[in-house]
Amino acid sequence: MRLDDLKETAACRFEESDPPVRFYADRELLTAMDDKVREQIENVARLPGLVGAAMTMPDAHWGYGFPIGGVAAFDPEQGGIVSAGGVGFDISCGIRCLRSDLDLPELLPKLSRLGDALFDSIPAGVGEEGSLRLRPRDLDVVMQEGARWALGGGFGTPADLEYIEENGCVAGADPSAVSQHARERQKGEMGTLGSGNHYLEVQVVERIHDAAAAAAFGLREGQVVVSIHCGSRGFGHQIGTEYMMSLAKAASRLGIRLPDRELACAPILSPEGQRYLGAMNAAINIALANRQVLTGLTREVFARLWPEVRLETLFDVSHNTCKAERHVVDGVERLLYVHRKGATRAFGPGHPALPERYRAVGQPVIIGGSMGTGSWVLAGNPESQNDAYASASHGAGRAMSRKQALKRWNGRALIDELAARGIVIRTRSQRGAAEEAPGAYKDVDAVALATERAGLARRVAVLQPKLCIKG
Repeated sequence: MRLDDLKETAACRFEESDPPVRFYADRELLTAMDDKVREQIENVARLPGLVGAAMTMPDAHWGYGFPIGGVAAFDPEQGGIVSAGGVGFDISCGIRCLRSDLDLPELLPKLSRLGDALFDSIPAGVGEEGSLRLRPRDLDVVMQEGARWALGGGFGTPADLEYIEENGCVAGADPSAVSQHARERQKGEMGTLGSGNHYLEVQVVERIHDAAAAAAFGLREGQVVVSIHCGSRGFGHQIGTEYMMSLAKAASRLGIRLPDRELACAPILSPEGQRYLGAMNAAINIALANRQVLTGLTREVFARLWPEVRLETLFDVSHNTCKAERHVVDGVERLLYVHRKGATRAFGPGHPALPERYRAVGQPVIIGGSMGTGSWVLAGNPESQNDAYASASHGAGRAMSRKQALKRWNGRALIDELAARGIVIRTRSQRGAAEEAPGAYKDVDAVALATERAGLARRVAVLQPKLCIKG
């Protein structure tokens, strides 16, 4: 990306005023980004009702409509819009992180057996379905109750809910706004991992950077943790696809000039905007329920190998959402609709939405890696330091397309290479493994450092993979 006409206003912060855009990244990360990222976020900045700047996180890369890693807030009272392209197709894709009371020496002798057992128990891959089949009336309940519904099926305990955004259930879901086609796509997908960059990864805490936050999060060096990365599957994708069309029609009807047709949108307070938000919230609850079911399945597998093991929810945070939140802008608190596409919410210390255990140190923020690379746990900063509407990076972010990755890596050879490094991979698709090669992603350590230097969140602990289940 060209930087010559951007103003560096602070560490890892570059801006332009017309249109109002802000990039959070160091020079190296920003220069390596495609020019398309800048074009897309500049188009976002031209949408009605934007408050402040349209922004990109350090892991940003080209996406559909919004760049992945894009953040933008809109005021409904000033004609602010909601855009399906600003949420993404995998609605509420996110990470559930579980801390265990296992240490690495206890894990290693059973690592291969654990990989086989998780791979057998957790459906992963394109078209894979689980044993949990939802009847139509059950699906309506899941859309409204989210992770809470899964507890009734024995897939967790009330303690899990305290450590999930919105306590496991987002308000405002409207099952009537969800099509029959989307419902059909969900029938066999509850409790499945999916494909692409989704994974279940068993990791070890390699290094602690912030001792106070790590203690609050229950993390220590040498500890085994599990990260589950997935979303609303075909259900959310279908909602995104259908509402792209209905929002485009609404924009045309209302005379909204779209700088890019992929930014199809409607005013938040319009009937079309409200229906999309109702369907999107239903998909968020589906994703939260899905990760809760996967948590239950994971616990069952661990218990077979280590009967006394405890796997506690550290945190569950969504990416790909639009959430109504109150933020202070120019000294005035306002209700804004914050789009985070490939970005995570990162509330700071003292925020009332945080569980009491974390309130003194801030929200856990999880930056996921890719098979052979580390992941990071960070903690949210006070909003006085984070001027991105309490947002932060969500992952390493792609550095090359899947097509480019396939030309460069062979799946079988990559799996063998990782095995030689002590990282066990279980996957149904060698092609998929090549597409998700660690080298196809940005340097996750650089992303985490830039996130910290930009004031978005501070580094707490680095996690290294030992076992990865892929579709």
